[in-house]
Amino acid sequence: MGIAVGMSGSGGLPETAAVLVVRRAVREWVAARGGRAPVVVGLSGGADSLALVAGAVAEAGPVTAVVVDHRLQDGSDAVARRAVAQALGLGCVDGLVLPVEVGRAGGVEAAARVARYAALESVRDGRPVLLGHTLDDQAETVLLGLARGSGGRSIQGMTAWKTPWGRPLLGVRRAQTVRMCADLGLTVWDDPHNSDPGYTRVRVRNEVLPLLEDVLGGGVAEALARTAGQLREDGAVLDMYAAELLRAARSERPEAQQSAAAPSGTGDTCPSTLSIEILATAPPALRRRAVRAWLTEQGISGLMNAHLQAIDELVRNWRGQGGVAVAGGGRAHRLVVAREHGTLTVRAQSRLDAT
Repeated sequence: MGIAVGMSGSGGLPETAAVLVVRRAVREWVAARGGRAPVVVGLSGGADSLALVAGAVAEAGPVTAVVVDHRLQDGSDAVARRAVAQALGLGCVDGLVLPVEVGRAGGVEAAARVARYAALESVRDGRPVLLGHTLDDQAETVLLGLARGSGGRSIQGMTAWKTPWGRPLLGVRRAQTVRMCADLGLTVWDDPHNSDPGYTRVRVRNEVLPLLEDVLGGGVAEALARTAGQLREDGAVLDMYAAELLRAARSERPEAQQSAAAPSGTGDTCPSTLSIEILATAPPALRRRAVRAWLTEQGISGLMNAHLQAIDELVRNWRGQGGVAVAGGGRAHRLVVAREHGTLTVRAQSRLDAT
């Protein structure tokens, strides 16, 4: 349960260069979403989220600031309360502190992110949630995606809007949010995790990007963010054509194959199957996107490029090889994409059978 911290109001903001940059970014985001409306802002107490709170109060509708207290550091509750107090001083209509339990699945950083997003979702009450990711965060995300080598989707970066998450500051540099907070006299919390070289993102931020900027003569962060935007535009077109391919692959299944695909219990095929013939004649980029979308519909996420390449081999270069394990279906079973009777299908396979 959240801890209510009260309500307050505030006057206007000084018209410094940094304040105007942040306000303009928020104003343009709000206009693109249809105009002023109530929003939730995820607040950490750092410069990016504090600047976003101030910009949202000035340019969006009523703002509720929400601090998720991960309780991973001593004194985190005091940090959270101080952040909310500053948000209320900036004019937020309300503020909450949400203590959460952080698991360990996927590492502390990933588990904290899962807990944070779940907490924000639990209190948004239909409102969009604004997050303080900046152009610098975008550049780091693109570099990390490039290192994974998982294809164009992994280097598209973050989007300014994906229901219910909004990121108005993706065109704003981190230095500008820091300057804005200084202009407003705000006390910024520097998370020790943001300087811990044990985190890959921290090393990318503090070592890799500065080196690239130095070697390549500057402008690297902007170039990476610009590339991500172009790839998202290209990706939207490819996704549209992939959706058409997915519909065609479903509709072209022979009647006998459709009836064979009906499930009759654990270990049987999933009711959704795709025509190998239709998939095989499509360009690889569309085929892999269609397969990814098909599996996502069935609750299978976290696919790696290796999964999609192996499934593609089932379609275009089948030599009698077995199916591709794509997810855990529980302790006793795993989910496997297989080629059967001219179709791609998903089966729940016994782990004992797989050994």
